[in-house]
Amino acid sequence: MTSPTTTSVKFCHSCGTSIYSRAEICPHCGVRQPMQYNPSANRRSRDRVAAALFAFFLGSFGAHKFYLGRIGQGVLYLLFSWTLIPAILGLIEGIIYLTKSDEAFAAEYG
Repeated sequence: MTSPTTTSVKFCHSCGTSIYSRAEICPHCGVRQPMQYNPSANRRSRDRVAAALFAFFLGSFGAHKFYLGRIGQGVLYLLFSWTLIPAILGLIEGIIYLTKSDEAFAAEYG
């Protein structure tokens, strides 16, 4: 029997015994273990082309910012939508999104 590595071991919430990291119930005391939060499991992937299309066609309203999860920036775009500044920035950002690689886009925007 091989010994588990340190990455596959956690400690029981109740008794403190080291148990397998994916164990739902401690084999020593029988207490159910709390679920571990995994922030990357809740993230949905963003499409680079969709973000670029939002930036091109609805960039003056900040639709691409809302799509990418940048709510504060999207609100700023909405507040200044009566000027041409968000529209120009949307066109520039759309070009930037299309010229980035998929890996670079995913690293920055998830």
